[in-house]
Amino acid sequence: MSLEELQTKISTSDGVLLYFWGDNCNVCEALRPKIKGAFEENFPKIEQIYLNAKEQIEISAHYNVFSIPTMMVFLDGKEFVTTSRNVSIDQLITQIDRPYSMMFGDDL
Repeated sequence: MSLEELQTKISTSDGVLLYFWGDNCNVCEALRPKIKGAFEENFPKIEQIYLNAKEQIEISAHYNVFSIPTMMVFLDGKEFVTTSRNVSIDQLITQIDRPYSMMFGDDL
């Protein structure tokens, strides 16, 4: 995926999760299925995109990804939440719940 394709996807989608990960990153490997499950359960209308930060250098640089894992949530084309490394899934869900419910009319 190119930077331009990703930017188009973000600007034309109601919700997008970018998950930047890396090879040999134990935190990335442990966190990814938990994030995936949490978003599928709580925010099914947010598209999930997983990017290897090392392989997608242009995209990683554009979004200032300096540590992994890094998660960015875009709602209505705007960056809403960015979190890196030490992530509380419960806190992330809490941050996204209200605007998600307002956008899609869904409750947790």
